[in-house]
Order: sequence, then C-alpha cells, then structure tokens
Amino acid sequence: MALTREERERFLAEPHVAALSVDAAESGRAPLTVPIWYQYEPGGDIWIMTGRDSRKGTLIAGAGRFSLMADRVTPTVRYVSVEGPVVAALPATREQLVEISGRYLPREKVDDYVEFAWKEHGEQVVIHMRPQRWLSSDLGES
Repeated sequence: MALTREERERFLAEPHVAALSVDAAESGRAPLTVPIWYQYEPGGDIWIMTGRDSRKGTLIAGAGRFSLMADRVTPTVRYVSVEGPVVAALPATREQLVEISGRYLPREKVDDYVEFAWKEHGEQVVIHMRPQRWLSSDLGES
C-alpha cells in the first residue's frame, strides 16, 4: 500500500541512512548509488552534505538533480523514494555538520566526530533538493 503524503513525509523525516542515486553521465556506467546521511523536515527541502569535489558532488552539480531512497525492514517493510531538482548548493557550515551528525550519532559522539570531520573531510557543500516525485510503500505485517 502506498503511504499518504503525511506518512511518507513523517517517515522521511526519521533518521534513516538513505541510498543516493545520481546519473553517472558516462557511457556504459550505471547511476552512482551510495549511502548518505540527509536532513528533512516535512514540507521542506531535503539537504545532504558532501565534499565539494567528490564524485557525487560533481555528478549532482552536472545532473542538477538526484534521488534518495530510505527504507526499513521492521516492524514492517516500508520505503520512501524521492527525486527532484537541486535548488541550492552552498558552502557547508560547522553548525550544519553538528546538526546532521546529531541526527545519526549518539550525543556523546557528536563533538569528536565533528572535530574530526571538519578538519579531515575537506571543503564540504550542502546541496538542497526539492522533492518532486515520490514513491512509497508499506508492505504491512508479515
């Protein structure tokens, strides 16, 4: 069964590790698909953080759009997939790194991770995507 708009937005707002896909723009290559942390609040845009010169950052800049898919297997198999255009790409701030890290890491791990990532991951960019096309399903109780 497809999810309602409210159900899919609420599900996507949970801290799932998503699969990001973007056109590889190379003959004979499938789309690039990688796991990624993301941030989303119902009704808003989705944002991700990546290295400015990373392969995925470069491919997203060239394609101008990407897809995310988040899923879970318990208590029921459920997924939400969303695709849309990039609406902004801005230099990342330390505050955004704290925000997205706090979404996925235990509170006591955030400061150390942010300190490491801010120094070691190089220049980061925050890419905003406007959800345009949605697919979703909940396969119900097994």
